Amino acid sequence: MPVELKVPEVGESITEVHIAQWRKQVGQRAEKDENLVELESDKATVDLPAPVSGTLTQILKQPGEVARVGEIIGYMAAGAEAAAPPAPDVPKPAVNDLPHAATSPTMPTPSPSQPASRATLPPVMPAAQRLMAQEGIPSDAVTPTGPGGRILKEDVQRAAQRPAAEPSPTGRGQGEGAAILAQPVHQVPPTPNSATSQLRGEIVPADLARGQPKVDLSSSGYPREEELVVMSPIRRRIAERLVEAQHSAALLTTFNEVDMTEVIALRAKHREQYEQQYGVKLGFMSFFVKAAVDALKHVPQLNAEVRDPHIVYHNYYDIGIAVGGGKGLVVPALRNAEFMSFAEVEQKIADFGRRAKENKLKLEELQGGTFTISNGGVYGSMLSTPIVNPPQSGILGLHAIQDRPSVHNGQVVVRPMMFLALTYDHRIVDGREAVMFLKRIKETIEEPTRMLLEV
Repeated sequence: MPVELKVPEVGESITEVHIAQWRKQVGQRAEKDENLVELESDKATVDLPAPVSGTLTQILKQPGEVARVGEIIGYMAAGAEAAAPPAPDVPKPAVNDLPHAATSPTMPTPSPSQPASRATLPPVMPAAQRLMAQEGIPSDAVTPTGPGGRILKEDVQRAAQRPAAEPSPTGRGQGEGAAILAQPVHQVPPTPNSATSQLRGEIVPADLARGQPKVDLSSSGYPREEELVVMSPIRRRIAERLVEAQHSAALLTTFNEVDMTEVIALRAKHREQYEQQYGVKLGFMSFFVKAAVDALKHVPQLNAEVRDPHIVYHNYYDIGIAVGGGKGLVVPALRNAEFMSFAEVEQKIADFGRRAKENKLKLEELQGGTFTISNGGVYGSMLSTPIVNPPQSGILGLHAIQDRPSVHNGQVVVRPMMFLALTYDHRIVDGREAVMFLKRIKETIEEPTRMLLEV
């Protein structure tokens, strides 16, 4: 009895997912609870484990395709059984529509008394077969570009868009415009650990990629191609939230700078002992998390949000940490950061960074958060204006540390300095509160013992 592989519930309000990649291929064995396929929603990436131990017998949804929650995307055979499941109820093209082996130089020509076997026909992917049936396109009108001569869904879509004057694979039709559209689109080879390794990319001439008429620019002697890659659900969600923040909030950014001398000296003094005791390096982020919690207690407007017609003040401190993941920037939250020690903050942030690169963050870890800290300094940023993560009302941007001249006790000295940027929602945070918040951060970092004394 075939075992159905269905898209599970992956979170509230999520109705569909993208197939990122299959970790097993047809014919390969998987043990129970072993990850079979990676599913990507607009909020997180999850894995579908094997419900039983057995063999993957059929894949119905290919990487890059969309599947709804509860939809069957494949079949398994339990135990040692490897029989293929019943084929989906999809209309098949007529035998006369299938291409003869003579149309390809690599296929042997069957004798008149022997019909072409399936081994001599180019394989058709399920999604392409469904689209061919819907559009009424015979397979001999489609130019296969998939690996092994497979007909892909994209091949059928291109065939459906060809004008009548376009030459068919057998050489019928004339016209320069048709010849341009008939140029094959080459598949981009998947690259490990990249966004394009999970979503199929296409390389096309630059003018065709923009939908413009073909212009001969080959005289430059350089290739002029562009890569078309489907935007991932997470990247689309990031884009939507950033635009939402710009449209729904009155954003303003204020700046200050902080002398990092005392924090650097404190880290250097206790670095080895700290790492031996807690198994994690003492970084700057734990100091800024503690300083932010302290400043938020003094300026509660930055730990609030607008729920029209109300302002909601949070009496807890869930600090979001912006982390560069494998598919984009994500912001997991440190829950109740006010009760966490320096070591707990550093361990949690290190864990977030590791799992973000592996796309293993849980959906609940990415939800909520009352204030965000983004450290662009690790990438070399000197100054920026971060965008608030809605519905929060503030975000603190950290930047690179550089030695700069500074005046102390009437003398010019060189000190390690960092620029701070606070972007806030001016609807509920006034400039006075924003300046007070940054000033409190500056005082706490420049004199870190104040964190212990709570003054």
